[in-house]
Amino acid sequence: MQLDWDKTINEILSEKLACQACGALGDEMVVGYTREPSAAEFAARCRDCTDKSDCDARKLVVVCEPCARVHRVNGELMDETGMMTMMLEECRRNLEDSIDYLSTYWKEETDVSYDEMKKGLHEVDPELFREEDAWRMRLEEEYLQLHRWFREHGVPIPDPGWRSQYVEEVIGLGYTTLLGD
Repeated sequence: MQLDWDKTINEILSEKLACQACGALGDEMVVGYTREPSAAEFAARCRDCTDKSDCDARKLVVVCEPCARVHRVNGELMDETGMMTMMLEECRRNLEDSIDYLSTYWKEETDVSYDEMKKGLHEVDPELFREEDAWRMRLEEEYLQLHRWFREHGVPIPDPGWRSQYVEEVIGLGYTTLLGD
């Protein structure tokens, strides 16, 4: 009798979650937010950060209960579907923040004259626009991966109308999007 070890291992580990901090496996993990600098070492969105030493940004993490205590995670015990829903919602919030920044918030953070406020960021500071637009595109790619997970697992997409509203807003601002036309 031949055993397909890859298939067997995948079946055993399907629907298991891994603690981002210590790697422990479980059917449920604490999914939530922390501002603890130590969490920057394992939080998914902090992977590309260069200086993690004193990061007090709000980080979405997936950890076991002992690690949740250590890193002061404000969250709830969730299964895989709950975790994916939280990740999708976080990605959506980040996309909305990104498009809000590209449309108006940049005017409050940069030294721009009143007359230039009627222009778009791409006209006033093309380099900053490229950086922000690249960040938005990475978020859109992440959204598509999360969306694909829901489809592949036969789980209904939470708030399915969000995507079309986002696409309309992005196109209305004159930008392109990976999420539709």
